[in-house]
Amino acid sequence: MPQHGDRMYELEFPAPEVKGTAQQGPTLIVALDGYADAGLAVDASAQHLLSALDHRLVASFNSDELIDYRSRRPAVVIDNDTVDQAQPLDLGIQVLKDSEGKHFLLLSGPEPDLRWNAFTQAVGELVERFGVQHTICLYAAPMTVPHTRPLVVSAHGNDEQLVGKQFKLDSTITVPGSAALHLERHLHSKGHSVAGYTAHVPHYLAASPYPQATLSLLETITSTTGLHFPLGSLEHDARKVAQQVEEQVAGSREIEAVVQQLEQQYDEELQRYREQHPHAVLPGEQDVPSGEELGAEFEEFLAHLDDRSLGRGENEEDPEDQA
Repeated sequence: MPQHGDRMYELEFPAPEVKGTAQQGPTLIVALDGYADAGLAVDASAQHLLSALDHRLVASFNSDELIDYRSRRPAVVIDNDTVDQAQPLDLGIQVLKDSEGKHFLLLSGPEPDLRWNAFTQAVGELVERFGVQHTICLYAAPMTVPHTRPLVVSAHGNDEQLVGKQFKLDSTITVPGSAALHLERHLHSKGHSVAGYTAHVPHYLAASPYPQATLSLLETITSTTGLHFPLGSLEHDARKVAQQVEEQVAGSREIEAVVQQLEQQYDEELQRYREQHPHAVLPGEQDVPSGEELGAEFEEFLAHLDDRSLGRGENEEDPEDQA
């Protein structure tokens, strides 16, 4: 395996094919485990994609350079009197094919503890090597929102295609740093398209797996990039967990009162946001194409019809003429 990036990563050899469409390069999804992962939504997003789609390793990062083993203490299994296995801490980039065979990249694994500058520069090097068109970093944060309303995914970034109609926080906030945020800043400074999507997980559910947050993150990627993922199992899990939460809430008047207060706060905030951003796509709504977009699609449809007509052989008669 050739080593690159000051021994930061190794490329697979022979290298798997990585290509985008004729118009643009592949999308890179960043789903690092360890920070801002309420409801375990970020890690579950990576695991769902890897389990549901064909994938091959492209580049593996040197864990000894990036991971503080004492802070993570990977689990070790002792079988009787033998140390049998240890939890892997694999950080790398995979190339996957979506449901329609389109390539995209996934950077997943434990968030680096060390050498963030070198790590982000190495990822930036790989972004340029593979001609990445868009980079999307995933986050999930505990928020004072109710589980009874559509889950909010807020967006930030420098590309109108990725964040234009998405819900955005209208304020300046300061948050703890992370390797993914560091990567966003680095890619932005290099002029690359980059965005971050944050699932707003009800704070009282943040410590347990919350598949609705995972589903919403992947649906947001689908809506902005055109990638297609198999989401049926996540939809089933989200409905199941929602039913379980409803059963638990129904048994407590105090919890019901808190949820009602959160609902009122949520509704007021979204109404305010709607008034200030009339064209935004709010949680639970579908992105309706504009008149210009519909016109462009119709023109493309007509062009395909013309191509098919011109493709008939010179000696081929029109069915109506034969009649």
